Amino acid sequence: MNPLAPQLNGAPGLADAVRPAGAGRQTSHYRVAVPVDARRRLATGWLLLGTGALVASGLFSLLLVVSRTPGVNSLVPVADLFHVSLVAHVDLSVLVWFAAFGGLLWALTGPSRQVGTGWSALALSGVGALLMVAAPFVQRAPPIMSNYIPVLDGSVFLTGLVAFGIGVALQVIHTLMNTQPLGATLEGAAALRLGLVAAAISTAAALLAFFWSWWALPPGLTSKAYYELLFWGGGHVLQFSWTLLMLVAWLWLADAIGATVPLSPRISLLLFGLALALVFATPFVYLAHDVTSVEHRRLLTWMMRAGGGLAIAPVSLAVSLALWGRGTVRTEARPLRAALIMSLALFAVGGLIGFAIKGSDVRIPAHYHGCIVGVTLAFMGLAYHLLPRFGFRAPVSRIAALQPYVYGAGQLLHIVGLVWSGGYGVQRKVGGAGQVLGSAQEIAGMALMGLGGLIAIVGGMLFVIVVIGALRSGRREMRA
Repeated sequence: MNPLAPQLNGAPGLADAVRPAGAGRQTSHYRVAVPVDARRRLATGWLLLGTGALVASGLFSLLLVVSRTPGVNSLVPVADLFHVSLVAHVDLSVLVWFAAFGGLLWALTGPSRQVGTGWSALALSGVGALLMVAAPFVQRAPPIMSNYIPVLDGSVFLTGLVAFGIGVALQVIHTLMNTQPLGATLEGAAALRLGLVAAAISTAAALLAFFWSWWALPPGLTSKAYYELLFWGGGHVLQFSWTLLMLVAWLWLADAIGATVPLSPRISLLLFGLALALVFATPFVYLAHDVTSVEHRRLLTWMMRAGGGLAIAPVSLAVSLALWGRGTVRTEARPLRAALIMSLALFAVGGLIGFAIKGSDVRIPAHYHGCIVGVTLAFMGLAYHLLPRFGFRAPVSRIAALQPYVYGAGQLLHIVGLVWSGGYGVQRKVGGAGQVLGSAQEIAGMALMGLGGLIAIVGGMLFVIVVIGALRSGRREMRA
């Protein structure tokens, strides 16, 4: 028996996740059985943390969009509001949400024993996230717009960030220490589990890079230079983690809507390996060049560009072909299909925009918004799929089916506005009058950005409404 095969433990609706009796060939059913023990409760806790982060991020993004929208930004104190909102929005919508969803998936595929470590990891991460949300309101601290992880340079925010990082580290270590060996027969479920292990390895490498940078940084640096160098290495490596988690979500979602992905589990495993391979070059980059050197920064950038996309193209092509060959889907699968379609589209747009980047204008956030939103939509769709398997109501309403399209369309308008404005030289990380919008084209582009941002906020809030509605309904049913 394959040691990585899912353990059903009597869970309803999961029998189809097992290879049919007597089947000797590989199966490409990319689905993982959800256990009914404490691991499911732990995964639900990570989902609540991630959803809460999205709620807080949405509130900060509303302030962010207002501060950059012509005609409205003059009504608010832009300078501090814009940068503080940007810090909180980026960290909550990317770092906390992505890592929390990773914690959810790692909890599901972990061992049934020793779940206490997972609860400790979740508690630490939750306290850290709460401190990060509260920091702008309880302590006045200068915002530092460092790449990957911007910060508020004050004790409250930084304590929260460290606590969150330690919590994620605990979950990653727990996952890696309890990884089971691969059996003789590789199934789709096992391939997904190994993809999640690869994401945990990448996250461990990123955490090591953060610590190494902190240890090696010389004293006397300005705050801007210090945090930029501190988060540069680990931030690049984290992109591999998010990519691997997204690839797992794509394959799982395609299977969940009934589409047949033309990839064998062995090929999928090979692609996961390709997506992870260059992560192992990280220590050599640190050993070869000082963290303050230009060579160090360039090598990490090259590593991400060269390795980050190796697996994305073939997996996205296979999933797109599976979607193309799938006709109508059942009602409960419509939100999943919508999320998968928009995830593939937004990630592709973000990747293509990357080729148009010149200088430091708002085409850079357009590029990473597309990629980040692609990951986010994949996670949203997988959350919809997992909710009924966590014992809650399946999201089958029209709102659930429309939400990915609303959120994705809003983000697409947001990105188009940024690309339009970036072509006229509008700079990134600047709000209000600092944008210096001198032409009608620049104003129109940023206005489109603002409109798209507001629509995307509505789409994000719809996701929260659907999830909370499912959670509350499930709780009432369990009480009944």
